[in-house]
Amino acid sequence: MYIKRNLVHAFLEANTFFPALLVTGARQVGKTTFLHHNAEPERRLVSLDPLDMRVQAKEDPRLFLANHPPPVLIDEIQYAPELLPYIKQIIDEARNRDRQSARGLFWLTGSQQFGLMKGVSESLAGRIGIFNLHGLSQAELAGRDDGAFLPERDFSAPMEPVSPLEVFTRIWRGSFPELVIEEHPEKHWERFYQSYLQTYLSRDVRALTQVADEHRFYVFLKAVAARTGQMLNYSSLARDAEISQPTAKSYLSILETSGLVKLLYPYLKNRNRQMISTPKLYMLDTGLAAYLTGWLTPETLMKGAVAGQFFESWCLAEILKSYVNAGIAPDFAYYRDKDDNEIDLIIQRNGTLYPIEFKKAARVKKDDAKSFSKLSIFQQKIGMGAVVSLYPDVQFVRENVRTVPAWRV
Repeated sequence: MYIKRNLVHAFLEANTFFPALLVTGARQVGKTTFLHHNAEPERRLVSLDPLDMRVQAKEDPRLFLANHPPPVLIDEIQYAPELLPYIKQIIDEARNRDRQSARGLFWLTGSQQFGLMKGVSESLAGRIGIFNLHGLSQAELAGRDDGAFLPERDFSAPMEPVSPLEVFTRIWRGSFPELVIEEHPEKHWERFYQSYLQTYLSRDVRALTQVADEHRFYVFLKAVAARTGQMLNYSSLARDAEISQPTAKSYLSILETSGLVKLLYPYLKNRNRQMISTPKLYMLDTGLAAYLTGWLTPETLMKGAVAGQFFESWCLAEILKSYVNAGIAPDFAYYRDKDDNEIDLIIQRNGTLYPIEFKKAARVKKDDAKSFSKLSIFQQKIGMGAVVSLYPDVQFVRENVRTVPAWRV
């Protein structure tokens, strides 16, 4: 079963302009399936996953590309970065002959970005459009494409309410397509994430990075999952994983480039001494985070001490996906000061700041948005705010702030 990905519109539009397109993202988020489904009949499909194909591409890239000429889809390009200079040469030759026909020649995927982006920037600058694909969004699962989320969106279309337990079932399940399309994902949930981590650690981390101790990295990954939605504290992470702080920073960088983690930085324009400058840490797949931290059912997760953190992480990831899938680079931040005034998310768009608060509650109060007034110190236009929660309706809770059900993001 194929679920339409909302990235398709931005991707195919870019295909009419760029000679090459690259889709990156975490392992098993559906990059190859997405490209296969949207490829033209004449586009050749070749994967560098098989060892013989990888060896040929690395040892004789010119011959490899002669055997697989454009238009072509090359899967797992990170295994043979030697191809990139030769792809550049083919693109430049095609441009010299007919610039208009040198569009969409190469579609590339990369399961992670260790070293890949350096090679792309050095060889294909100005010739390639780069897209990041995440796991399936709630909008994609519902068959809707509302574009990049803003609180002022039109929510007039009717939508069935979703119970708190169903929301936490979605949070617990995660967003990897292989699990999402399963009728009974709970039967395979533990086995899937166990296999996923084994593959990630053995193929991506061990093969393509300088991680010397795979076990320590796994312990670190669990410590990160336990802190999703919290302020980043390198010393605490390093202590739990029994590694140095420089190693903790290196490991976190690997998780970021793998597409598993996002750091959300504070909005510091016109910063004063009262404002916190530490970033917040989010795991982008809450199912993986639940597995790593031992929350084995949606019910225990919903009733657990970290339910609020997981709800916030899930909501942030859904909003992030809405921007990435629209082909828009998200400009996200958060606000916190030393008096504990906090705004969970600030979206900056067209010179306007939109404040968002995440509340794991089925009731919303006026005070849930009380910190939004703090944005006045930045002397910028303030747009409509939102309290994203389990409350089932869209309605105003104060002037220019309204509630938004989490499943409608």
